[in-house]
Amino acid sequence: MAEGLSRVVLMDQPGMTVGSAGVAAMPGSRASRETVEIVEAEGGELSGFASRMVDEEMLNEATHVFCMTRSHLETLEMLYPEFRDRYYMACDFVEIDGKVGADVPDPIGGGRQAYLDVATVLKAAISGIGGFLAAEKSE
Repeated sequence: MAEGLSRVVLMDQPGMTVGSAGVAAMPGSRASRETVEIVEAEGGELSGFASRMVDEEMLNEATHVFCMTRSHLETLEMLYPEFRDRYYMACDFVEIDGKVGADVPDPIGGGRQAYLDVATVLKAAISGIGGFLAAEKSE
Protein backbone atom coordinates (compact mmCIF):
# COMPACT_ATOMS: atom_id res chain seq x y z
CA MET A 1 0.00 0.00 0.00
CA ALA A 2 2.86 2.38 0.84
CA GLU A 3 4.39 1.92 -2.61
CA GLY A 4 1.12 2.47 -4.47
CA LEU A 5 0.06 5.48 -2.42
CA SER A 6 3.55 6.99 -2.63
CA ARG A 7 3.36 6.92 -6.40
CA VAL A 8 0.05 8.80 -6.26
CA VAL A 9 0.99 11.36 -3.60
CA LEU A 10 4.55 12.00 -4.84
CA MET A 11 3.90 11.92 -8.59
CA ASP A 12 4.61 15.65 -8.87
CA GLN A 13 8.18 15.14 -7.58
CA PRO A 14 10.37 15.00 -10.72
CA GLY A 15 12.97 12.26 -10.90
CA MET A 16 11.52 10.33 -7.97
CA THR A 17 11.59 6.54 -8.06
CA VAL A 18 9.45 4.68 -5.54
CA GLY A 19 9.77 1.04 -4.55
CA SER A 20 9.11 -1.13 -1.55
CA ALA A 21 10.64 -4.16 0.11
CA GLY A 22 10.23 -5.91 3.40
CA VAL A 23 12.49 -7.21 6.13
CA ALA A 24 10.31 -10.34 6.45
CA ALA A 25 8.48 -10.41 3.10
CA MET A 26 7.25 -13.49 1.28
CA PRO A 27 8.90 -12.84 -2.11
CA GLY A 28 6.44 -12.81 -4.99
CA SER A 29 3.30 -12.26 -2.92
CA ARG A 30 0.66 -10.01 -4.44
CA ALA A 31 -0.99 -7.09 -2.67
CA SER A 32 -4.16 -7.91 -0.76
CA ARG A 33 -7.53 -7.26 -2.37
CA GLU A 34 -8.19 -4.47 0.13
CA THR A 35 -4.85 -2.82 -0.65
CA VAL A 36 -5.43 -2.95 -4.41
CA GLU A 37 -8.93 -1.48 -4.03
CA ILE A 38 -7.73 1.36 -1.78
CA VAL A 39 -4.79 2.27 -4.01
CA GLU A 40 -7.04 2.21 -7.11
CA ALA A 41 -9.61 4.43 -5.34
CA GLU A 42 -6.78 6.96 -4.80
CA GLY A 43 -5.86 6.89 -8.50
CA GLY A 44 -2.96 4.43 -8.32
CA GLU A 45 -2.41 0.88 -9.37
CA LEU A 46 -0.48 -2.17 -8.23
CA SER A 47 -1.02 -4.49 -11.20
CA GLY A 48 2.59 -5.68 -11.44
CA PHE A 49 3.33 -5.58 -7.73
CA ALA A 50 5.08 -8.51 -6.07
CA SER A 51 6.64 -8.37 -2.62
CA ARG A 52 10.39 -8.69 -2.23
CA MET A 53 13.00 -8.78 0.48
CA VAL A 54 15.23 -5.77 1.04
CA ASP A 55 18.80 -6.35 -0.05
CA GLU A 56 22.11 -4.53 -0.25
CA GLU A 57 21.72 -3.76 -3.96
CA MET A 58 18.49 -1.82 -3.50
CA LEU A 59 19.89 -0.01 -0.45
CA ASN A 60 22.91 1.01 -2.54
CA GLU A 61 20.54 2.62 -5.05
CA ALA A 62 18.24 4.25 -2.47
CA THR A 63 18.81 7.77 -1.22
CA HIS A 64 16.12 7.45 1.47
CA VAL A 65 14.50 4.44 3.16
CA PHE A 66 11.23 5.03 5.00
CA CYS A 67 10.39 2.29 7.51
CA MET A 68 6.86 1.41 8.56
CA THR A 69 7.79 0.40 12.13
CA ARG A 70 10.56 0.96 14.65
CA SER A 71 11.20 -2.81 14.50
CA HIS A 72 11.77 -2.62 10.73
CA LEU A 73 14.19 0.27 11.19
CA GLU A 74 16.10 -1.59 13.91
CA THR A 75 16.31 -4.70 11.73
CA LEU A 76 17.77 -2.66 8.87
CA GLU A 77 20.25 -1.02 11.23
CA MET A 78 21.35 -4.48 12.40
CA LEU A 79 21.56 -6.07 8.94
CA TYR A 80 22.82 -3.06 6.96
CA PRO A 81 24.42 -0.57 9.38
CA GLU A 82 26.41 1.06 6.57
CA PHE A 83 23.17 2.62 5.25
CA ARG A 84 21.96 3.94 8.63
CA ASP A 85 22.03 7.57 7.50
CA ARG A 86 19.33 6.77 4.89
CA TYR A 87 16.80 5.28 7.32
CA TYR A 88 13.79 7.19 8.58
CA MET A 89 10.46 6.28 10.09
CA ALA A 90 7.67 6.91 7.58
CA CYS A 91 5.84 8.91 10.24
CA ASP A 92 8.87 11.05 11.19
CA PHE A 93 7.36 13.94 9.21
CA VAL A 94 3.79 13.92 10.51
CA GLU A 95 2.00 13.81 13.83
CA ILE A 96 -0.26 10.76 14.21
CA ASP A 97 -2.31 10.43 17.40
CA GLY A 98 -0.16 13.09 19.05
CA LYS A 99 3.13 11.38 18.21
CA VAL A 100 5.78 12.03 15.56
CA GLY A 101 7.63 8.91 14.41
CA ALA A 102 4.86 6.45 15.27
CA ASP A 103 4.63 3.01 13.69
CA VAL A 104 2.32 2.56 10.73
CA PRO A 105 -0.22 -0.02 11.96
CA ASP A 106 -0.39 -3.46 10.37
CA PRO A 107 -3.85 -4.04 8.86
CA ILE A 108 -3.56 -7.81 8.37
CA GLY A 109 -6.45 -9.58 10.07
CA GLY A 110 -8.22 -6.35 10.93
CA GLY A 111 -10.75 -6.26 8.11
CA ARG A 112 -11.43 -3.53 5.57
CA GLN A 113 -11.61 -0.74 8.15
CA ALA A 114 -8.06 -1.53 9.31
CA TYR A 115 -6.84 -1.12 5.72
CA LEU A 116 -8.69 2.19 5.39
CA ASP A 117 -7.13 3.39 8.66
CA VAL A 118 -3.66 2.44 7.43
CA ALA A 119 -4.30 4.29 4.17
CA THR A 120 -5.18 7.43 6.15
CA VAL A 121 -1.93 7.16 8.15
CA LEU A 122 0.13 6.46 5.03
CA LYS A 123 -1.31 9.38 3.04
CA ALA A 124 -0.46 11.76 5.88
CA ALA A 125 3.01 10.26 6.29
CA ILE A 126 3.74 10.33 2.55
CA SER A 127 2.60 13.94 2.31
CA GLY A 128 5.04 14.78 5.11
CA ILE A 129 7.78 12.82 3.36
CA GLY A 130 7.07 14.78 0.17
CA GLY A 131 7.54 18.04 2.06
CA PHE A 132 10.77 16.77 3.60
CA LEU A 133 12.15 15.68 0.23
CA ALA A 134 11.17 18.95 -1.44
CA ALA A 135 12.82 20.99 1.32
CA GLU A 136 15.93 18.82 1.10
CA LYS A 137 16.10 19.36 -2.67
CA SER A 138 15.88 23.13 -2.31
CA GLU A 139 18.81 23.29 0.13
